[in-house]
Amino acid sequence: MTVTQGRQSKFFAPETRVQSPGRKAWNRLKRHRLALVSGGVVILWVFVSIFAPSVAPCDPYETNAKAMRKPPSAEHLLGTDLVGRDVLSRLIYGARTSMEVVLGAVTLYVLIGIIMGSLAGYYGGTVDSIITRLIDILLCFPMVLIVLTFVSIVGPSLRNVILILGLLQWPSVARYVRAEFLSLRERDFVTAAEAIGVRPTSIMFKHILPNALSPVIVIATFGVATSIVTEAALSFLGWGVPLPTASWGNMLTDAQVVAVLQSMPWLWLPPGLAIGIAMLAVNFFGDGLRDALDPQMLI
Repeated sequence: MTVTQGRQSKFFAPETRVQSPGRKAWNRLKRHRLALVSGGVVILWVFVSIFAPSVAPCDPYETNAKAMRKPPSAEHLLGTDLVGRDVLSRLIYGARTSMEVVLGAVTLYVLIGIIMGSLAGYYGGTVDSIITRLIDILLCFPMVLIVLTFVSIVGPSLRNVILILGLLQWPSVARYVRAEFLSLRERDFVTAAEAIGVRPTSIMFKHILPNALSPVIVIATFGVATSIVTEAALSFLGWGVPLPTASWGNMLTDAQVVAVLQSMPWLWLPPGLAIGIAMLAVNFFGDGLRDALDPQMLI
């Protein structure tokens, strides 16, 4: 090795590739195997929901008096219900109903939470006090009590379930967004934007909000599980998705009869397992996503 090469190797470090925050988050998520498996289950759930008419072997609403209460067989893999409908087909269409509730409710409460949290965190003062007190009031009341009261007034329907879930779950998103805005609004890039006359709405939604979305994404994943179990509970009680619409909660109503619980497990076990697996998958995926998007880990 020549003197010149020795000097170069001494003063010039080898080139290293700098990973973007997104790449770092993906690498961390890949090491969380349970989160990856759970993400696969969530993707399967989405696929089944979208292509339910093609995946379901039968019409979920077609009754058959000659095939009532049949146990699982080659013709009906998960058996038939009390009026002869195919349980597997209703389970698949129930996944679609749950997906509709999740998409509608989560989208609604995330949008409301982002707007309210952004206003409270950026403007502060009176605006912050009003929004914070509203959040405290909503968090004081049991959500189940409010949901039952609202549904009893307006009546059970898929749209009403989506509305009530979306209107009640936004405080958790708003609190996190507010906390992020309170921290980020003191940064130099916000001060510079205000100095050059950028409008407040542009500062909030173009400059600050993109830096505060990580916790919102994680909260949204946990809200999915809450929406699933709340819809199932309301439908089980008869206050959610009305019959004969296929939903996992409606399928569980058959289990209110002791004879069904004891001798016909194919009527209540599949929807119960579907609810449990979906909730666990979403929660485990949310845990992995929270660790992957942790700002302290992306530095």
